Amino acid sequence: MRALLLRDIKLAMRAGGGFGLALAFFLVLVVLVPFGLGSEPAQLASVAPGILWIGALLACLLSLDRLFQLDYEDGALDHLALAPIPLAGVVLAKATAHWLTTALPLIIVAPFLGALLNLPAEGYFWLVVSLIVGSPSLSVIGAFGAALCVGLKRGSLLLSLLVLPLYVPTLIFGMEIVRRGISGQETSAPLALLTAISLGCLAILPFAAAQALRANLR
Repeated sequence: MRALLLRDIKLAMRAGGGFGLALAFFLVLVVLVPFGLGSEPAQLASVAPGILWIGALLACLLSLDRLFQLDYEDGALDHLALAPIPLAGVVLAKATAHWLTTALPLIIVAPFLGALLNLPAEGYFWLVVSLIVGSPSLSVIGAFGAALCVGLKRGSLLLSLLVLPLYVPTLIFGMEIVRRGISGQETSAPLALLTAISLGCLAILPFAAAQALRANLR
């Protein structure tokens, strides 16, 4: 599994699909928002948590169609299914590689992009915390959706339609943590719920994705 994880990280960095594309999309989205909403500082500050979370969510979505598709096309996925490691472990390794090459860079740059949206100073800490806690669920849910769509023509469109509704709870609680942190309210409830979502996804979805892969490889 470690070898598979390192392989996927190297491929993502080499191809630029997971690293550069997601960062570029995140930056462009944040830069364009003031042109659409106006440059009023108070208005930008009010929408900053939502824009940053939506940008991170959509950026994570960009590279999901490559998660299993390339291995499916060159036959590597068949070998992984027959390898002496659980297929759920393969899914988890690929989801981890996606998080390291896509979500983690977004978490690092999010505070800097928050400055472009006039994010209040109290929100920076909670923005990073919410992304760290919630982003693993984005990668694991995305891996589940990618497993369902592997081998399908125009699977990227179907993947988006499947995954985006599943992202909604993570988006809601992630934004709520930042909003409450800015206003000085208690953040423990949404933080606990977001943690439960991520842990639940990590515990269940790799096995569901493994079953979907087996069905698609038959």
